[in-house]
Amino acid sequence: MINVDKKYDVIVVGGGHNGLVCATYLAKAGRKVLVLEANAALGGGSATSEFSDQFSVSSCAHWLFQLNPEVASDMGLKGHGLELAARDLNTIALAEDGNHLTIGVNTLEGAGVTDEDRKAFVAFNKQMLKFSKLLSGAFNRRAPKLVEGNLTDRITLAKLGLGMKMLGKTDMSDLMRLALINIYDVMEENFENDLLKAAISLDSLLGSHMGPRSPNTVYGYLYRRMGDIYGFNGPAVVRGGMGAVGEALGNAAKAAGVDIEVSAAVSKINVDVDRATGVTLADGRVVNAGMVVSNADPKTTFNKLVGLTNIETGVARRVKTIRMKGDAAKLHIALDSLPDFTGLTKDQMGQRLLIAPTMDYIELAFNACKYGEYSKAPAMDISIPTIHDPSLAPDGKHVMSVIVQFAPYELEGGWESHKDNFKNLIIDRIADYAPNLKDKIIASELLTPADLEDRFHIHGGHWHHGEISLDQILTMRPFPGASQYGTSVDGLFLCSAGTHPGGGVMGLAGHNAAKEIIKRGKSA
Repeated sequence: MINVDKKYDVIVVGGGHNGLVCATYLAKAGRKVLVLEANAALGGGSATSEFSDQFSVSSCAHWLFQLNPEVASDMGLKGHGLELAARDLNTIALAEDGNHLTIGVNTLEGAGVTDEDRKAFVAFNKQMLKFSKLLSGAFNRRAPKLVEGNLTDRITLAKLGLGMKMLGKTDMSDLMRLALINIYDVMEENFENDLLKAAISLDSLLGSHMGPRSPNTVYGYLYRRMGDIYGFNGPAVVRGGMGAVGEALGNAAKAAGVDIEVSAAVSKINVDVDRATGVTLADGRVVNAGMVVSNADPKTTFNKLVGLTNIETGVARRVKTIRMKGDAAKLHIALDSLPDFTGLTKDQMGQRLLIAPTMDYIELAFNACKYGEYSKAPAMDISIPTIHDPSLAPDGKHVMSVIVQFAPYELEGGWESHKDNFKNLIIDRIADYAPNLKDKIIASELLTPADLEDRFHIHGGHWHHGEISLDQILTMRPFPGASQYGTSVDGLFLCSAGTHPGGGVMGLAGHNAAKEIIKRGKSA
């Protein structure tokens, strides 16, 4: 139990990965830091939970593929217990007839893929990585102001401009063009294979309220490919589930001198004469500090914790316009044994599996969501982590984790009466590829976006704390005036995935926020 009379320099609200990263950097810089986490375990969306007796699963994010290597090194995560059970996995786009497409770093196998598509895939990857590398130069520092920026901002913009010039005339023109169109058109320009086009399309919009024909979806794909820049040649499975990331970060924070209290929900960020002075916990305790850093999403921070009466009217309007409508659900299945996926070996079942036959299939799934309905044929990202990490289930048994795209946050008629139907529909769809799946099921759990909101305290259940699109990135994230982690409330800073550079288990939002706070000094 924390000592409420202790004088803290900084209180971090929320023990998700960005909050822990931020807290650790601040502590290493000499600040007295307290982290308050509402849940019983650290990590936020990087969580492992037991959903049935002795069956555990990564209950939100289930792949690690974007963790920034500088952050991982600075936190000493390997020394604090983080271990990968498997990494650099392939993606397998499933076909009902068993003629699947295996997608490697620069390789394509199966599904009747042509030599032309193979060559086009290598060229496409080369160009996308160029563009992602360009973006990465702006990711590990604060977003620059476009007007009235200081020297640091001007240097960042100059580096971006030089990077674009170094691309060459053709690539620079392509980047400017691609930024304004959708992933559907880009796929049609480059490839013939439907499974390949659909797999890349799905990667561009997972977790978002967008379909392949939505504008700005190419940026979503470039963002996802940031993992390649950070040394991941495909997704990784964390030993112990994604909760082990939060646990390792918590160990790093404690080693740096951070005080941490879990099961300590914050009900209010206290503001006195336009300055944050500390927090009030749900149990009534008040803890004071010279500064508060919120790892909650921007809408939760301003709407619930600060209160709109404590911020300027213009800021309140900007908060309202942040697009964060979650469309991804999570299904967890406890299995008596591995199901038989048509055309897959056990080793292949341990890879990343996708159900998304065509781009039109994904678009139709999104169309349902736009009108408050769940898709009758959803797209899916499937992991069977126990193939690599048997500790998540009893001996010989397995768990399956499924990201389901699309399920609306607000379902017409409400989720209470439709949840079981949707869960059964998802299982039926997976069974089209694994005919004996239903015979293997011991238990299952479906988390809708509303459930994710409740469990992980994310407004709208949006995994990224807001859409990853051109109007909500860099200086626009979360909105102009708060894009450099500070806010209109003195002493209040943001560090969540709702800030630059965005969502995913990357750690850079926490890293950048801490660096900005340190630079401004203790009086910030």
